[in-house]
Amino acid sequence: MTDNQQTDRPQRLSVRPEEVDGVRVVRVRGEIDHDVTDVLGRALTSEGGSAPPRIVADLSGVTFMDSSGINVLVAAHQRASEARGWLRIAGAQAPVARVLQLVGIDVLIPCRATVEQALRE
Repeated sequence: MTDNQQTDRPQRLSVRPEEVDGVRVVRVRGEIDHDVTDVLGRALTSEGGSAPPRIVADLSGVTFMDSSGINVLVAAHQRASEARGWLRIAGAQAPVARVLQLVGIDVLIPCRATVEQALRE
């Protein structure tokens, strides 16, 4: 599978969705800000535009995330919940984890240390 990258800023964000045991795992690398949230938003939805029922957002490679990234995650969580599914965040490193904690996303969306833990629970 190829990376989805914004063409004018190819080094800023890499998003790789894949299926693992029926769960959509979206592996994200780089910086998440308002310039690239459309790429992330598309990766967190299915080809029909709806949310897959079960999603893991692997943020282990994310070095920066602003409020626009938070908004994308909340929207994906809401769509997955409406489809009777879930969204889990995996591998958020300290700077991103701190943002998630400051705005309370870690209370709304389960955050796990690894993709494997997010898939098991």
